[in-house]
Amino acid sequence: MVLGGIPYYLNHVKAGLSAAQNIQAIVFDKSAPLMGEFDSLYASLFEDHQRHLQVVRFLKHRQAGFTFKEISEKTTLTAGGGLTRTLDELEQAGFILRTPSFTGHNRGTAYKLIDPFTLFHLTWLEGNRRPLDAERWITLHSTPAWHAWSGYAFEMTCFQHLRQIKMSLGISGIQSESTSWRHDSIGPDDQGAQVDLLIDRRDRVVNLCEIKFTNDPFTVSAKYAKELRNKEAVFKNKTGTKKAIFITLISAQGLEQNSHSVGLVSNTVTADALFS
Repeated sequence: MVLGGIPYYLNHVKAGLSAAQNIQAIVFDKSAPLMGEFDSLYASLFEDHQRHLQVVRFLKHRQAGFTFKEISEKTTLTAGGGLTRTLDELEQAGFILRTPSFTGHNRGTAYKLIDPFTLFHLTWLEGNRRPLDAERWITLHSTPAWHAWSGYAFEMTCFQHLRQIKMSLGISGIQSESTSWRHDSIGPDDQGAQVDLLIDRRDRVVNLCEIKFTNDPFTVSAKYAKELRNKEAVFKNKTGTKKAIFITLISAQGLEQNSHSVGLVSNTVTADALFS
């Protein structure tokens, strides 16, 4: 969720140190080996890499991603100004993912950032020019900002391991498409909703996946159970789908079964399954 599984980066990890201590030493310390890696990485991969940086900086602001039109409107890049090529190059390099619209319309296709190292740099390093404290990362660990970043980074990790998620669900042999979905409220009587991951299957089933990063098994509360039911209802209403909906939990530490989850959560995938 920090180094993106890159072998060169992982070579700097030292046995005997905690994850927080290793991240502090590898990224934050004054002599950290990856201190300047972000700019060097993009410069080495892409000609005129500032275009690519402009895109990933924008994509960072929404986990569900942005459409081509939205990216064009909010950056200096246009279809005729290199945006298509920039997006293609970022996708080929594994920094972003193109996710199709659930309805199949090209105008709903979104581009989302899925590179953990890029997200880590943009969240914790970019724009921070003050001297680094010796224990900066360890101090930041478990703050609200850390929890927000870790949830986003775990979602990225899930999108990088869609094949393993499908294997864990026992649907790897079923043709499917994976995407995110969102509906923005357009009035006081219109309820918005966002789905972290949809797996739209040819066997007329949709896995509506919630992605949760917690240190303990996730517990479904009465309030959250209501939110899930509302999310399912909004999704059915706005898409008009007649497919069966399986609410699926992808949780780092699994699910703590209780009266609220039984009969609501159909499937659970743990973090271990992502790397099996």
